[in-house]
Amino acid sequence: MRRFVPRFERLTLLVCLQCALLGGTIASSQSLFSNGTKVPYTTLRQVPTESADEAARRRDAERAVEFQELARDVEALEPQLGVIKRVARLVAPSVVHIEASPAQDQPFRQEQEAGSGIVVRFGGEAFVLTNHHVIRNSSAPRIRIQFDGGQTINPTRIWSDRETDIAVMAINSPDAPPALLGDSDTLEIGEHVLAFGSPFGLSQSVTRGILSAKGRHNLDLGRSEVPWQNFLQTDAAINPGNSGGPLVNLRGQVIGLNTAIASSSGGNEGIGFSIPINIAVSVARQLITGGEVSRGFLGVQLDGQFNEAIAREIGLARFSGAKVKGVEPGSPAATAALLPNDVILRFDGVPIENSDHLITLVKLTSAGRRVELELFRGGDVLRTYVDVGRQAVDGER
Repeated sequence: MRRFVPRFERLTLLVCLQCALLGGTIASSQSLFSNGTKVPYTTLRQVPTESADEAARRRDAERAVEFQELARDVEALEPQLGVIKRVARLVAPSVVHIEASPAQDQPFRQEQEAGSGIVVRFGGEAFVLTNHHVIRNSSAPRIRIQFDGGQTINPTRIWSDRETDIAVMAINSPDAPPALLGDSDTLEIGEHVLAFGSPFGLSQSVTRGILSAKGRHNLDLGRSEVPWQNFLQTDAAINPGNSGGPLVNLRGQVIGLNTAIASSSGGNEGIGFSIPINIAVSVARQLITGGEVSRGFLGVQLDGQFNEAIAREIGLARFSGAKVKGVEPGSPAATAALLPNDVILRFDGVPIENSDHLITLVKLTSAGRRVELELFRGGDVLRTYVDVGRQAVDGER
C-alpha cells in the first residue's frame, strides 16, 4: 500500500536525503554506501589530439567514401535518371531556331522576331511547325531556319492562322529528322514534360517540369491575341524565344507547342502555356491542303443571361455549363435532338464552364468529328452524340 506524503513533508525528506548523500560523500571518498561497498577512483586518461592536417585528411577521406557511395547509388538509378538525357538526345535534332525579319512591304518596320519550331512530316513532305506570332510580320525569303547541326535554310512556303496562333512552313530538307508526335487528348496532369527551344536566342535549350493544368482559356495575350484558346499549362521554364518550340513527354513525343507565359517580369515565373499538338496538327493539315482553317459548328444559340440564380431555379446544384436558347434547323445540334433550355454540361468529356468556353471548344474541334454531349434537361442528366459541322455561321452563340 502506497502512503500519501504531504507536500511539505516530501520537501523535508528530499532536503534531508540530499544532505545525507552530500555528507556521506564528504566523509569518505572510498565508500559511498553505509554498508561498506567500495567505489574505486576513476582513472582519467588523456585523449590524444589530432593536428589540423590530420583532421583535414580524415575529413577528406570521409568525403571520398561518401562520394563513392553516392556514385554507386546513382549508378543503380541510372536507367531512370538517363531517360531525360535520352529524350533530349532524340528530340534535339528535330528542333529548329527561327529568325524572322520584317517583310519589305511592312508599313511600319517591326523588330526581328526570334523563336523556335519543330520538324514534322505530312504526306512524306517536311514542314516546320511554329507559332503565327513568330513569323507574322515576315515572308519566306526573310525567315531563317537553323537546324541542330548549324545549317540554315529558308522556307519555301508559309501558312498561318492568327486565331489559333499556328504557323506551318514547307522546307526543302528531306533529310531533316521529324519529331515523334503524341496524343494531347490523353494527357494527365502531373506528367513529366520537357520544353525545348531558344530562350533569349540560346538555341537547343532544354528545361524540365510537369503538366500543371489543361484547358486554360480566356488568357490576355496582348497584341498576340488568340481568340480560340485551349492551352496546356506547365511549370517547365519557358522564356521569350521558346515560342513555337515543342513540349515533350518522357516518351519523346511532342504534346504541345510552347506559346506564352504568365509573367510580371517578362521572364519565366513557372507558368507557361502550350497549344495541344492535336490542335496544332489539325490546323496545320487544313492550311496545307486547303489554305484555310474551318471552324467547328454546332448550330445553337446560347443564353447570355444564364447565371447562378437561373441555374439554381432549374435544379442545377451549381452554376456551370451553357444554356441553349435556340437550335438552328438542319444543324448538327438539331440532328442530335438538342432542345431549347437544355444545359450543355460537358463537350467531348470536358466540363463546360460557361458559354464562351463551349464556343471555344466547338471552334477548335475538327469538322466531321463525333463527340459526346452531356446535357441537363428537365432535372435529368442525358448523354447524346453530335457530329460537329464545318465552319460556324455568324450569330452562333
